[in-house]
Amino acid sequence: MTDYVLSENPPSFTITVTSEAGENDETVQTTLKFTYSEKYPDEAPLYEIFSQENLEDNDVSDILKLLALQAEENLGMVMIFTLVTAVQEKLNEIVDQIKTRREEEKKQKEKEAEEAEKQLFHGTPVTIENFLSWKAKFDAELLEIKKKRMKEEEQAGKNKLSGKQLFETDHNLDTSDIQFLEDAGNNVEVDESLFQEMDDLELEDDEDDPDYNPADPESDLTD
Repeated sequence: MTDYVLSENPPSFTITVTSEAGENDETVQTTLKFTYSEKYPDEAPLYEIFSQENLEDNDVSDILKLLALQAEENLGMVMIFTLVTAVQEKLNEIVDQIKTRREEEKKQKEKEAEEAEKQLFHGTPVTIENFLSWKAKFDAELLEIKKKRMKEEEQAGKNKLSGKQLFETDHNLDTSDIQFLEDAGNNVEVDESLFQEMDDLELEDDEDDPDYNPADPESDLTD
């Protein structure tokens, strides 16, 4: 503890109180300012927190409440040492609380990491609620795909031309058949072998039949 006299009339001074070293040699500290009242110690001295290090707002509030309680309990007695000692113990408690809070935060992070790892390997348990939620999302996505496909098919149907439309838009089709016939005519090859045996065929002349009567088609059927 370090103390400095600010004035002698009225007597006023500061005392710096530091906690014991905590984890990683971390400490908390406060500087208390006391001013004696005219009726001290039958009347509590004036006090305030002059400065502080590593204390939260709620810690400062707790220290002021502690000073008020200790001053009330020690009226009629010299109390500065008692007040400073109470603050010293409070600062040590705060350091322990910081250590405990950090350990709890560390455990919480480890637990969350472990849960995340379990989810990664085991997945999310299926319940009615999350299944219905997944199904609703799946159905919505499927509906969008169907709508998109129908729209594409409808658009494709609009862009497809009929035979008449193709004929009207492509004037080369006007002469396509004629051109095909002309091209084919220039390239037709006749197989002469098909006619080589024609002379060898014996064709029977009905006129050589003595019983043939042109007026009676049945005459050539008689014996």
